[in-house]
Parts: sequence; C-alpha cells; structure tokens
Amino acid sequence: MNDNVDKASVLSYLKDLQDNICNTLSELDQEKNFVEDSWVREEGGGGRSRVLTEGKVIEKGGVNFSHVKGAQMPASATAHRPELAGRRFEAMGVSLVIHPDNPYVPTSHANVRFFIAEKDGEPPVWWFGGGYDLTPYYGNDDDCVHWHTTAREACEPFGDQVYPKYKKWCDEYFHLKHRNEPRGVGGLFFDDLNSWGFEKSFDFMRAVGDSYTKAYAPIVERRMDTPFSEREKQFQLYRRGRYVEFNLVYDRGTLFGLQTGGRTESILMSLPPLVRWEYDWHPEANSPEEELYTRYLKTREWV
Repeated sequence: MNDNVDKASVLSYLKDLQDNICNTLSELDQEKNFVEDSWVREEGGGGRSRVLTEGKVIEKGGVNFSHVKGAQMPASATAHRPELAGRRFEAMGVSLVIHPDNPYVPTSHANVRFFIAEKDGEPPVWWFGGGYDLTPYYGNDDDCVHWHTTAREACEPFGDQVYPKYKKWCDEYFHLKHRNEPRGVGGLFFDDLNSWGFEKSFDFMRAVGDSYTKAYAPIVERRMDTPFSEREKQFQLYRRGRYVEFNLVYDRGTLFGLQTGGRTESILMSLPPLVRWEYDWHPEANSPEEELYTRYLKTREWV
C-alpha cells in the first residue's frame, strides 16, 4: 500500500486549507479575526490553533491544524485495527467547529485528516478521513438542501455511490446513543480511506475540505441578521449541551487527541463557550423548538 505516499503535499495542503477557511470566516464575521497559538508537542510534532471569540457573527470558533508524531499508536486508533499496534505514527489534519451567536445560524463542524503508521522493513499503512456536519437549532429546509447538495457535488466526481455511502456513515456516526437522537442534520463522514490509492484518496480529501466553506458560508450569510429573543438563545444553549455530550463521549478525534497526550486546549476548543442543561426538559407542542425534533432531528434524505 506504499503507492508513492507524499506526506509533504498533504501537510502543505492542510496548512493552506486552515488559512483559507479562517480568511472566509473572518470576512463573514466582519468584526473579529482569528488569534493564532502555535504549539510544539514534546513527543513530536505540533500545530497551529486559531480561535475567534465574541465576534459579531461567531460567538466562538476554532480552526486547528495539527501534525503529531508518536512511537506507538493509541488505543483509539488500534481498537478496530489491532495490526497497527507497535507501529510509529504520524497524524495530520485540520479540524474546526464554529458556534455562531445567532441561534438561527447552525453550528458547523468539519475535519480532514491523514494517518500513516510505519514499521521498519514493512510497507507503511495509511488512510484519509474526514467530513462535515451541520447542527441547527432552528431548522430550515433551504439550508439543509444547500448543505447536502454541496456535499453531494463534492462527491460526484468519485462515483455515484460515494455521497449516499458517506452521508449514511455521517448519520450513523453523529448519533447520540444515550439520547437516541442525531446531533444534527448530517453531511459527510469517511474514514480509513485508502482503497482508491494515494492520489485519488488525497483528491477526495481535498474535495471535501475545499467544499466546506461553499456549504457553510451561504447559510451564515442568510441567517446571521435574523432577529432573536432570549427564548431562542436559551434553547440554543440547551441544545449545545448535546454537542458537548457527543464530543466528550463518542468523538474519535477527541479520544485520539487525549490518548496521544495531545494539547488539551486545542482538543477541547470545539466546546461552546456557554451551555446549559435542564432536567427532563421538553419543547412546547407545535413550537419552533418542537419542530427541530420532529422534522430535523430525523434521519432523512435532503437531496
């Protein structure tokens, strides 16, 4: 599976992607820019964490680039691939979460990543992964259709079954088992991708990474000036609790980072600045809040 693996090109692309996404989101916010915090990992590698807080549009957003190295794969990575135990590894990627201030603007998450595990005298084992998903607080059909249409268009050059496959995987992955509900309206999720060979797999990762702002920016522009009251804000804070629960209980990237001794501040930058939990809360009948549960937090086809 060597296939002329080009780690340097992946690394260069990921750094450029972080720059491009941050530039687009800063332009949308209009008031604030991302503050960069570069860091070095003692065991090998490092990264650039960029965070925007208390902006006009973005209450908290983080766009993180990391390139970490280690002498042994962590348990989160070898659980479903035990043959990787004992190999040294490199993991590089861009991961982001944007928590807007306005409850009518959905939260969004995206990441693209590359792993390679090596052992002297044996071919390297590598794969790509990534995707993006959308978490609205007040659902909107146009937003959901645009999001999924953009995702489908990114996948189309790679085959008719790629979008349905990775859309389904996203629905299954971003599911809170203890709540029996999806985190949002889905998008794309892929992992362990190497069957196409390095070049095509890398092309697909780039297609996903490059399409994120095309999917998200128009939604932000349409919703960011929608008037809202304390009622909507409190519901947003309540629903953000689901985001926290998923990231701390299920998310592979969070678990990988913590198990490899990653930088905690960068790993947990995905968490929202404000959040609330309320005991046994239920939305009012026939309310916009109830509609989120009955129409949008359902596994369905949007395109």
